[in-house]
Amino acid sequence: MIKLGEKQTLQVVKKVEFGVYLGDGENKEERVLLPAKQAPDGVQTGDRLEVFIYRDSKDRLIATTAEPKISLHQVARLRVAQVGRVGAFLDWGLEKDLLLPFKEQTRKVTAGEECLAALYIDKSDRLCATMNVYPYLEKDSPYRKDDMVEGTIYEISENFGAFVAGDDRYSALVPKKEYYGNARIGDWVSARVTAVKEDGKLDLSLREKAYLQIEKDAEKVLSVIDSFDGALPFTDKASPEVIRREMQMSKNEFKRAVGHLLKEGRIEITERAIRVKH
Repeated sequence: MIKLGEKQTLQVVKKVEFGVYLGDGENKEERVLLPAKQAPDGVQTGDRLEVFIYRDSKDRLIATTAEPKISLHQVARLRVAQVGRVGAFLDWGLEKDLLLPFKEQTRKVTAGEECLAALYIDKSDRLCATMNVYPYLEKDSPYRKDDMVEGTIYEISENFGAFVAGDDRYSALVPKKEYYGNARIGDWVSARVTAVKEDGKLDLSLREKAYLQIEKDAEKVLSVIDSFDGALPFTDKASPEVIRREMQMSKNEFKRAVGHLLKEGRIEITERAIRVKH
């Protein structure tokens, strides 16, 4: 069986002027053209070739010896070659660009940028890309608790947090309680594994362990105080919402950082403000 969207080894069953026809050796009626410019020099009937199967501009099955950047059900970062009337077209290493329909985009994409996408077969039996990569991510990562992992944020949920593709292939989540800051869909982030779930999915934090993070948080507090001309107009008694909005950290993390700076004698707290000591 000739498999769309996959690499497979097929046999040369017929040579013609414009290329060679390949088959799987079982179904004599089923064959696919490998164009002459793709065929190796000196290829003969009976030879076996490893090829990738896709569709040409006329939607006919065609083989290529070129290496695609993505195969069926895989996930990869692909460059947007152009945006057209029906969607975006992605450079996936083959002559015909890969369609990313508008309905499969989780955000608007523009020519020249990269986006994380999976390869699937649509209802018309054509290869297409989707930015809804969740079903295609693997759950058997090699990572363990406290390991560092990098990946792409592919979805942000108000209820759950930020969904991340670790190494652009493993299923992971930065839970809502761990998600601060201005990270957006498409951003590449570095995170710490806080848990490996029973199903293999990873829980992540964009922050280091508390004893390592406290120095960074303290410097951030000083930087924000500086942006308010040396006097932060609220204290560690402010609401969690205010602290999250202004500091991109939880109230507990803010209080730890403020306590650390107080202990070092670098700030002072008044009834309504936190000031830098000079």
